[in-house]
Amino acid sequence: MAALGLRRNGGHGLRETMKAKGPMNESVTQPKRIRRKFDKAFKQRAVELWLNSGRTATEVAAELGIKSQRLSAWKECFGPPPPGGEGGGGPKRSAEQLEVENTSLRREIEYLRQQRDILKKTLGILSETPTNGLNGSTR
Repeated sequence: MAALGLRRNGGHGLRETMKAKGPMNESVTQPKRIRRKFDKAFKQRAVELWLNSGRTATEVAAELGIKSQRLSAWKECFGPPPPGGEGGGGPKRSAEQLEVENTSLRREIEYLRQQRDILKKTLGILSETPTNGLNGSTR
């Protein structure tokens, strides 16, 4: 049968085609990317360039050959601190303003403690089992 040139399985030549495609049988691996490391000075200069140039992060990042997300992350570390101190809570407040706020917060804490205590007592009363002779039955 093979002498006549006939193929098995109704003329399907899968084995011949698989053998002919040698590269397909080779393992496909992606070349490893080399992770670039940037020193602190480069990161600082990149952030300064971005902030002082008036251009977008995408433009500056493309010019430097990095991603804009990386530049934004570097801004968190090397950019100027937010206005209003460390936490960025707005302009600094005077001692008098802080004292007024402190007094107000203490008053609110006392009010919330009273509410909590009332709720605890109410919960205790409602969770008690009835002590009368009916034992909660309506008959």
